[in-house]
Amino acid sequence: MYTIVGILLPHKVLVVSDLGSQPITITFLSSSLFNISIVYNRDANGYVAEYNSNVAQEYEALLQNFELLKELGRSTKKPILLKRGLSATLDELLLAAEYILIGGNKNVILCERGIRTFETYTRNTLDLSAVPMLQELSHLPIIVDPSHATGIAKLVKPLSLAAAAVGADGLMIEVHNDPAHALCDGAQSLTPEAFDDLARAVRRVVEAVKEI
Repeated sequence: MYTIVGILLPHKVLVVSDLGSQPITITFLSSSLFNISIVYNRDANGYVAEYNSNVAQEYEALLQNFELLKELGRSTKKPILLKRGLSATLDELLLAAEYILIGGNKNVILCERGIRTFETYTRNTLDLSAVPMLQELSHLPIIVDPSHATGIAKLVKPLSLAAAAVGADGLMIEVHNDPAHALCDGAQSLTPEAFDDLARAVRRVVEAVKEI
C-alpha cells in the first residue's frame, strides 16, 4: 500500500511507503497537528484508517473518479477535502461532492485551488468568485488554497486576505522552515514567521468584514 504526495513532473513525485509514513503520522498526532492523507485509489482508504489520519483528501486530478468518490463516502466518516480540479466547473465540483454525500459521508469540505487559464505568470488562476457562489449553491464549507493556486510564496498573503474578505471558511497554506531546501513546492511555501504574520492579518480582515 502506498500514499503518494505527487505533482505532475514525474521526476519530482514523492512516494512514501506504508512503513515510511508511520513516523510522520505519529509526529503529527503527538504534536496535536492535523494530518491530511491524499487518497489516490480505493486501497489507500485503509491507510487513512490505520494511521488515524484526521482528513482524507481526494487528489484533484481524480475529481471525476466516481468509484473512488463513492468508496470515500462508504468507507469513512472522516472529513473529505475535495479540491476543485484545474478544469472543473463549479457544477462538476458539487456533483463530485454529491457522490461522497450519497455514500453516507456528510463531512465534505470543498477547496478552491485555482483553475487553468491562458495566464502563465502563476501556476493557475485563483477563482475567488467561486467562494460566494458555492456558498450560495451549497451548505458545504469552502476553503481556499492560495499556495497551490499560484505557486509563488509572495502572492499567498494578498490572496489569503482576499479569500478572507470574500468569506472563505478557511485557508490551506503551505509552510516550510527552509523553503529554499524543500523537497518540493518550496517556491510557494511560507516560513513560519511569514505564516504568523499572515494569520494575524487574516484575523484583522475577518473582523473588519464582520463590521461591514
